[in-house]
Amino acid sequence: MAITYTWTIPTVERTLSDGGITTIHWRCTGVDGDHSASSYGTTGHTPDASADGFIAYDSVTEANCIAWVQAALDKDATEAAIAADIATQKTPTTGAGQPWAA
Repeated sequence: MAITYTWTIPTVERTLSDGGITTIHWRCTGVDGDHSASSYGTTGHTPDASADGFIAYDSVTEANCIAWVQAALDKDATEAAIAADIATQKTPTTGAGQPWAA
């Protein structure tokens, strides 16, 4: 089964004077059957309210934020790290427990 990745934006931070988004909190979750892993982080942004293409807070969509996040970090590397975590879950190389309690 292939891993399905979902990018979400839990919250953003903005400058109140112009509605420019300065920090985006993001999460990427990968799911493959019964296995899942995720990564969470933030990206910093320096919006320019006078620039063409500026989108103020009230008009920003989650898709806008996801695109800005993916442009600011290495999307492929993030998803590869999640895939590696899922691969380890499927075929563990270490274990923990109490042998006397089994």
